[in-house]
Amino acid sequence: MDPQTVLLTNLGRTVREARKGRGWTRREFAAESGVSERFLADIETGRGNPSLLRILDLATCLGTTPAALLEPSAAAILSQDDRRRVVALLGLRGAGKSSVGRRLAKTLGWLFIELDSLVEEQSGLSLSEMFELHGQPYYRRMERQALESLLDSGEPLVLSTGGGLVTEPATFELLRRGAETVWLRASPEDHWERVVAQGDMRPMQGNDEAFAHLCAILEERERLYEQAHLTIDTSAATLDQVCGELVERFAPA
Repeated sequence: MDPQTVLLTNLGRTVREARKGRGWTRREFAAESGVSERFLADIETGRGNPSLLRILDLATCLGTTPAALLEPSAAAILSQDDRRRVVALLGLRGAGKSSVGRRLAKTLGWLFIELDSLVEEQSGLSLSEMFELHGQPYYRRMERQALESLLDSGEPLVLSTGGGLVTEPATFELLRRGAETVWLRASPEDHWERVVAQGDMRPMQGNDEAFAHLCAILEERERLYEQAHLTIDTSAATLDQVCGELVERFAPA
């Protein structure tokens, strides 16, 4: 394909997946963005050639930037075989991402990286300092930059992502293009018990409604986590069983 076709096709795919990540129909997205439903259909299928101002309208509506919608990335053109060199684990804290990730990476002989730890390393700030000093938008920018650096490195790795990454459409789409995503699904009760067992009471302190809040977050994000390439129920399986299934799926032939 010529460069213009590649650009428009990539833009359309990014916009479409970001819209779906928000749970919007095309009609709902048209109403929110001010772009006609017919033109949206052309954009999403790579036939439309929107102006920069229209792209700004779309990006603003999706909570991202024009650059994020247009930015070329090595991850955007990865084949499935290339994606399988990066396994990204999704889910809230307590899903088992760290335990499963470390075991899987050790078995495969790959790196294991927690994305939030990389964000802290690259920013020179702890997460709490980052949110206190700069707010969530800054954290999200750093999160995306850290993810891009990992995907562009070409290193085979197992990646544990932050629980809220899926709520950032452009970043989640970048991850889905550059990695095989796995949702480690667990019941609210298991999430709660595992976090408490780890001694991590940060989201619960001083909040009598913490468990109800946890349930609400899971319900709200379920439609996003379901977009992962693979879902494994960690409430219904042991650590050995979960890791065994993943090794069977992702171990090099």
